[in-house]
Amino acid sequence: MTYPFRQVPFGRAETEVTWRADGTILMRSPEPLGAYPDRLTERMSHWAKTTPDRVFIAQRDAAGAWRTFTYAQSMHKLRVLGQALLDRGLSAERPLAILSDNDIEHAFLALAAQHVGIPSAAISPAYSLVSTDFGKLRHVLDVLKPGMVFAADGQRFAKALMATLPPEMDIVVTQNAEALPGGRVTLFADLETVTPTNAVEQAHAKVGPDTVAKFLFTSGSTGMPKGVINTQRMLCSNQQMIIQSLPVFAVEPPVFIDWLPWNHTFGGNHNIGITLYNGGTLYIDDGKPVPSLIERTVRNLREIAPTVYFNVPKGFEMLLPYLRSERQLRETFFSRLKMIFYAGAALPQHVWTELEELAIATIGERIPIISGLGATETAPFALCANWPVDRSGVIGLPVPGQELKLVPNGQKLEVRVRGPNVTPGYWRMEDVTAKAFDEEGYYKMGDAARFIDPDRPEKGLLFDGRISEDFKLTSGTWVSVGPLRGRFIAHFAPYVRDVVIAGHDRDDLAALVFVDVENCRSLCPELAGSDVAAIVSHPQVRAQFAEMLASFAAQATGSATRIERIILVDELPSLDVGEVTDKGSINQRAVLDHRVALVEDLYADRPSGRVIVGSKRIAHVA
Repeated sequence: MTYPFRQVPFGRAETEVTWRADGTILMRSPEPLGAYPDRLTERMSHWAKTTPDRVFIAQRDAAGAWRTFTYAQSMHKLRVLGQALLDRGLSAERPLAILSDNDIEHAFLALAAQHVGIPSAAISPAYSLVSTDFGKLRHVLDVLKPGMVFAADGQRFAKALMATLPPEMDIVVTQNAEALPGGRVTLFADLETVTPTNAVEQAHAKVGPDTVAKFLFTSGSTGMPKGVINTQRMLCSNQQMIIQSLPVFAVEPPVFIDWLPWNHTFGGNHNIGITLYNGGTLYIDDGKPVPSLIERTVRNLREIAPTVYFNVPKGFEMLLPYLRSERQLRETFFSRLKMIFYAGAALPQHVWTELEELAIATIGERIPIISGLGATETAPFALCANWPVDRSGVIGLPVPGQELKLVPNGQKLEVRVRGPNVTPGYWRMEDVTAKAFDEEGYYKMGDAARFIDPDRPEKGLLFDGRISEDFKLTSGTWVSVGPLRGRFIAHFAPYVRDVVIAGHDRDDLAALVFVDVENCRSLCPELAGSDVAAIVSHPQVRAQFAEMLASFAAQATGSATRIERIILVDELPSLDVGEVTDKGSINQRAVLDHRVALVEDLYADRPSGRVIVGSKRIAHVA
């Protein structure tokens, strides 16, 4: 039996296509982009007048109760804090830097800065709290040259602040100011004692479409982070693109429970922007898709029923056991859910299937599961599958106002985009900016796409990996790393977190595998509490991977899809040397460069006992 989808309004899924003689393909929506405001915080002002008592943002306090602020209260906060920032002489040349996680104070400071034309930059907390050398934090602060820094907890961020900031820097904290001896340390509560003047309105009136709203730093997967300029035009046009593609957000005020970090475009532009643009409510989720914090997310979802739920694939995967075992949680989660939206990577098909099965068992309907393609440089919404699809990896069609250019690049089609949502460039990096755009002004995303049906382009596009990751074997055969990596992770689920594919200028493929420690530990429960090295060397774990390597090889269609040898890596990827981004995504090239000895072991004539060796039909532990 085929179950129906829950009724959800979608925009027009249409496209106009032009083929050039050189093989380039141009695509765009026939629907023009509607009008949008010059400043994003105009929407805060609008909702403060029309729905003053509706909750804009909420977060649990220390006692676990929800601390809420209405649109009227939030608008007042923006004026007060905007005055405080103006009093400190901040500007695009002296912006606001925010080091800490998502919280209400973070949100109000960033929006207040936007309101009066001062850019802010939310910097990954990992650069302060996970890094040991603070190299990326120093780089970012050197690019920004901030006039003020906010870090919620003075004690938690003390080491990073004292190691990277000059003593005269203006620092604001919510608590534990005494942990920062010397310097200019202000409590956030003291900023709120300022009385706003007409200077706030005057500064707001000067904010226009080309005013810099914020800087978002790329994750540094190809080097040191780059500061992507985000203008008001980018943010506002992108929100209009979203509601024309997904009008569900405008039909009723959306309700979100969301953990996605605001130093990334998915959480910081897309999700908080949808909330503000459409008069919705955002509950800040203090959980994350990691074993120590997933319970917090589940607790929040037991109380808050979202209208749309955003997450990365790992987040959905970690929620499944709870949804599977708790009927009340399922009933709350699906009660008013109109859509599931994933981004950051392809959703494993087994996760997709189980989400659909749980929805059917709970409400008798399927919930549309959709995604798209975007980047920090596109604010981020650029392509979207704005119709119910039945498989992972569909990125859809260019949204209204977005021009798409597909350029032949080897065996792939490289994605380039142009539109009002695209960044003018990178802050203080003119040479990098020039290389990011082609001669027609299209931003080169570095991604590849392919048609679901080349004869019917209106059926949409599939993600086809990152151009820079692909390589050739010695046979001259191209290896498409992105799709292969996705198939590997899906096949080895739930025992793999990520995989790095090796084989450039080699005869065949091999891989370094980062395991899912908790799921691998379930294969050897007697090792409870043991470290990663003990788990990956356990005979039961290695036998499981040997068996799965054999079945994966049996499905291969040739040398470009068959992995012959793997090593289960016992050392987590390093943020400081660029092996992993602050989002947790793997930098394939950096891992291969920094783990040369492991790669050589994979290809040795007599590999060590760490290597699991396979073939088309059989596999064994060397």
